[in-house]
Amino acid sequence: MTNPSTLYRGGVLHCPADPSATALLVSGGRISWLGSDADAPSADRVVDLAGALVTPAFVDAHVHATDTGLALSGLDVSAVRSAAELLEAVAAFAAGLPVDAVVLGHGWDESRWAVPRPPDADEVDRAAGGRRVYLSQASIHSALVSRALLAACPEVVAAAGYDGSGWLRRDAHHVVRAAAFGSVTRAQRVAAQRRALEHAASLGIAAVHECGGPEISDEEDFTGLLAISGAGVPEVYGYWGELGGAARARELGAVGAGGDLFADGALGARTAHVSAAYRDGDGCGHGYLTAGQVRDHLLDCAAHGLQGGFHAIGDAAISTVLDGFAAAAEKLGTDQVRAARHRVEHAEIMSKRLIAGFVEYGVVASMQPAFDRLWGGAGRMYESRLGLARSLESNPMGAMHSVGVALAFGSDSPVTPLDPWGSVRAAAAHHNPAQRMSVRAAFAAHTRGGWRAVHLDAEGVLALGAPATFAVWGTPAGVERGLPVLQSDDPEARGPEDPTPLPVCRRTVLRGEVIYEEGAS
Repeated sequence: MTNPSTLYRGGVLHCPADPSATALLVSGGRISWLGSDADAPSADRVVDLAGALVTPAFVDAHVHATDTGLALSGLDVSAVRSAAELLEAVAAFAAGLPVDAVVLGHGWDESRWAVPRPPDADEVDRAAGGRRVYLSQASIHSALVSRALLAACPEVVAAAGYDGSGWLRRDAHHVVRAAAFGSVTRAQRVAAQRRALEHAASLGIAAVHECGGPEISDEEDFTGLLAISGAGVPEVYGYWGELGGAARARELGAVGAGGDLFADGALGARTAHVSAAYRDGDGCGHGYLTAGQVRDHLLDCAAHGLQGGFHAIGDAAISTVLDGFAAAAEKLGTDQVRAARHRVEHAEIMSKRLIAGFVEYGVVASMQPAFDRLWGGAGRMYESRLGLARSLESNPMGAMHSVGVALAFGSDSPVTPLDPWGSVRAAAAHHNPAQRMSVRAAFAAHTRGGWRAVHLDAEGVLALGAPATFAVWGTPAGVERGLPVLQSDDPEARGPEDPTPLPVCRRTVLRGEVIYEEGAS
């Protein structure tokens, strides 16, 4: 049987066009029928959903697959809460490695420590028994390294962002990162990519947007990842972030010349370009692009028929990017700029003027709700960097949604974990009540919003004739109006740390093919 049909019945379907639907028929990779169990047609196979919820599958609009896979198999230090705990974790992990191995770790976040001082390179060296160590900070825009790794790349001393303590930023960080990841074999990278995608599928994610580029991943990594897209794993839509690199992006198979094309750095590393000085550090961060470079990149994208995009976190960087959009619109016309659906990744520190610019130029905001959950609110990293008033204005997803900015949600994994329902809840429970979205709107941004960001407007819905791309969920807290309950009945318990249990993925289907099934080997 070359193309068997499958009837899924006995479920609760998130299908606004037919709220009473309990069953769907999949044939030829598409939804060929929707309705009630009683009216269901015959099929080659029948799956009893046993009351489970069926929704469109998620799209994660910003991931780094190789890094995610390596983090899943490497040293996870996201839970450490002091310099001493970090050193203990390094020592325990390194003890099981050969003496010439490189320790790769990720996720430490000193802003969550009682004493926000990381250990220095010599302390890390001793903990690792003299091994080379690379420990990326949660933002991945800085890293703590051992003295042995510094010695292995002496050119780092002359690079911007070098610090003898071993906590490196900017160009110095790129030097040590390249040296550390150069120790990872191609086979290990391929295995890491597949592990990351399989993990995504287990969470109901059917597609990811890989944000690559010469400062993030090498070309072989990028093309290798695209080669396994959809082969029993989620689909991968690649963005190659190289200034003026639209032709190269197209050659590599990317859907856009953007993603992590850096207009600035990150708040965690104090390298995001902000308009007012950091409260807990010197200066306003770093802008890496001029408005003229942004304009020329967008013109290059237009010449090659590609979507463009930029990583921009601070308001000064976003302002520069929008100035470049305005200059490009003078050459191309605003309508052509809007039609391209260019993207800005992160867009964390916004203002009404900047939000208006996103509306004017049709910019897709690729945002990460977990950023507010982890670092927003009183007493957390955003307040330390920006002060409480400015921190509460960060990640203004609600304000952007309310005026029509197109949103596409993701994780920036491994900066934050792949966790789509957690991200939906984070957007609905923003630390600033004025920036909260409805669960329905946040879910749409994490499903259909991701498809629209890659110009696939017909995807991300359960509808007759649509691709059969969906997920089946166990919903421990129940279902209301076609979506799971994500928030407590107790108003006092609602918020980013709401204890309500999240849905559990039972099955993920991509264009009719099951790419994850709970309990399957």
